[in-house]
Amino acid sequence: MTETVGSTATPESGDSADGDELSRRDRKRARKAGDPEGKGGRKRDKGPNIFARTALFYRQIIAELRKVVWPTRNELTSYTTVVITFVIVIMALVYGLDTGFVKLASVVFG
Repeated sequence: MTETVGSTATPESGDSADGDELSRRDRKRARKAGDPEGKGGRKRDKGPNIFARTALFYRQIIAELRKVVWPTRNELTSYTTVVITFVIVIMALVYGLDTGFVKLASVVFG
């Protein structure tokens, strides 16, 4: 197999300046050599059981919920009012456009 000199994918010489570090290709080959099935990579260590993972998950949820800045009652009321007002305005706009298009279609198509 030939190697292109000056390629950005591989170093030109394949060795580092010190000669003690391996190139990416050599590290990959070394990992594959350690695996008799040729899958590459390292074997996975078994992690904690399902109950420990579930408990950790819920502890993390609680920790994240403690970081949330909850709105006050006045802020919540004002946000809700703004949302409901916006929805009513958009509904009126869509109703008006729909009614206008129906009248236009009845004029054009009789």
